[in-house]
Amino acid sequence: MAFTGKVALVTGGASGMGRLAALKLANQGATVAIVDMNEDNLAKVAAEHENIHPYVCDVTDLEAVQNLLAQVKTEHGSIDRLTHCAAIMPSAPLLDQPIDLINRMMRINYEGTVNMVKSVLPEMRERNQGQIIIFGSIAGSVLAPEIGAYCATKAATNAFAEVLIRENRDSDVHIMLVCPPMVNTPLIEQAASTKNIRESRDAGRLADPEFIVNEVEKGLDKKQEILLPGAEAKILVWLRRHFPGLLWRIIDASAK
Repeated sequence: MAFTGKVALVTGGASGMGRLAALKLANQGATVAIVDMNEDNLAKVAAEHENIHPYVCDVTDLEAVQNLLAQVKTEHGSIDRLTHCAAIMPSAPLLDQPIDLINRMMRINYEGTVNMVKSVLPEMRERNQGQIIIFGSIAGSVLAPEIGAYCATKAATNAFAEVLIRENRDSDVHIMLVCPPMVNTPLIEQAASTKNIRESRDAGRLADPEFIVNEVEKGLDKKQEILLPGAEAKILVWLRRHFPGLLWRIIDASAK
């Protein structure tokens, strides 16, 4: 569905899939508000298309999120699509990872999701239209050493989104949870100290972000509720569900 004349808001819009999603929407004719904490990168992305407008906001700050949404509505109109990509992914064994960093990750990845979605959804329901794309991850169920804290944040995000979808089926607001595998974006650099992630990146085995963004558009057209983009995501989730011990053996072997 072309977004000509509509308003979209993309969090994590300064890089990675947020940037790609914003550019795709802008090229379709949408007015796109991109949100991030990286002011320099926001400006660079905004310079790539006249339809993209940058906003600095900390998604963990509910008051700041609500003020942002009010500003976007005043300047551009009601939001027709929220694409929530904002996340961080520092990796380390849980024993070594500082408690404050683990908690910060949960605030950004999960609490930030709650703040954005809960602040956008009521007006969409009132208008009985709109789209909300929540980026969870297969990491919420396909667990791995050294990204345990990230996995926990995505497990929370996935659960929140799945229940939210079921509770809002009485509305024409389309909510979709996207659970990609590891994707080759700047986010992955935060976890590059983890051996199997680093080697997968260097070997070109990570998912292509353009592919994921295109799959999201296809999922929206098909009215999908939970999207596992690509064969790898589907296989890993299937293995986790039916053969968790085997999957752990595979993961452990790949880490050696």
